[in-house]
Amino acid sequence: MGHGVSSDTSAHAIVEQNSNEHYLGLVNFGNTCYCNSVLQALYFCKPFRERVLNYRSTQKSKKENLLTCLADLFHMISSGKRRTGALQPKKFINKLRKENSTFDNDMQQDAHEFLNHLLNTCADILIAEKKEEKDKHDKQRNKTNSVAVSNNYIQSNGDGQYIRISNNINTNGDIINTNLSIEDTWIHELFQGTLVSTTKCLNCETISSKDENFLDLSIDVEENTSITTCLRVFSNIETLSGESKYYCETCSSKQEATKRMRIKKLPRILALHLKRFKYFEVFKQYKKLSYRVVFPFELRLLNTSEDCTNSDRIYDLVSLVVHCGIGPNRGHYIAVVKRDGSWLVFDDETVDRLDPSNFEEFYGVSHDLGRQSETSYILFYESRDV
Repeated sequence: MGHGVSSDTSAHAIVEQNSNEHYLGLVNFGNTCYCNSVLQALYFCKPFRERVLNYRSTQKSKKENLLTCLADLFHMISSGKRRTGALQPKKFINKLRKENSTFDNDMQQDAHEFLNHLLNTCADILIAEKKEEKDKHDKQRNKTNSVAVSNNYIQSNGDGQYIRISNNINTNGDIINTNLSIEDTWIHELFQGTLVSTTKCLNCETISSKDENFLDLSIDVEENTSITTCLRVFSNIETLSGESKYYCETCSSKQEATKRMRIKKLPRILALHLKRFKYFEVFKQYKKLSYRVVFPFELRLLNTSEDCTNSDRIYDLVSLVVHCGIGPNRGHYIAVVKRDGSWLVFDDETVDRLDPSNFEEFYGVSHDLGRQSETSYILFYESRDV
């Protein structure tokens, strides 16, 4: 396979060393390596796996959706009699293709686009179910004669999200004010972080800030660098001038300004997307950047804002999606995961052990465009306090 696997690659040997885990590959339906690799990487993010399986065991609705299909697949992997071999994620793939035409073809798809779609779709499903449950509960409560009096309404919190405000009066006549966020799901609890964009007008020196939530963080890559450096560059101060001048509300006109993006809230699971596909005007197409980008097994983010509440959070690398090939439309995806002290490569149906000393081949190669390479594309880091 050329993925730096060790000589002892039998599935039975892997199972013997890791007695409490199932290691099942996923069958490729022609072009679904982008999906298989992301699913394997997420499955070995233990907090995510546990939430998905818990959702399956507690979910009340019988309606099939992408999340229920994902939960069924994870259940098949974790609870099946077979601990090695391969499964066919047919129901999940069929549901994915039916609900989104982007993935309903035989073309090579982007693993990051799929990850983004999966997390957002699952979050939307949870939000809809939560709202439906609250509405149902409100109707039932209104039908009963209760000592408590409640007034419920929906109010914007100013960030495009809506929260339900409940003012309850208990038997003592005390008002109890509880804010329950409709958009607060376990997807957001695990993956959501917050960026703060700070802009300073160079004319009046007025500073404005804006928060922006993210489920995964996309960063530019440079030649012969590291993840730490890429994150630092991500938060470098940018000067807005010329056609990019900033409209200052205080000055009521466009002015030169400085802008900086930093992390205000760190997520529990940090999904880092390396922007390895870049459009070149001279070629009129996207090319792969196979630049060597070193990534650590242990990561601490230094590009946080002064008011970041969890800036000392330390992350451990638990899985990654690797792109193998020369470009976005020609290539293959695999997943590399850590479990019980071992690193494993999931290449669709095949599972092999990986020697950690061979991780360097996933850093990337030279700056040469069009060169065959196996490069890290999405990194999943799990917080130690998760």
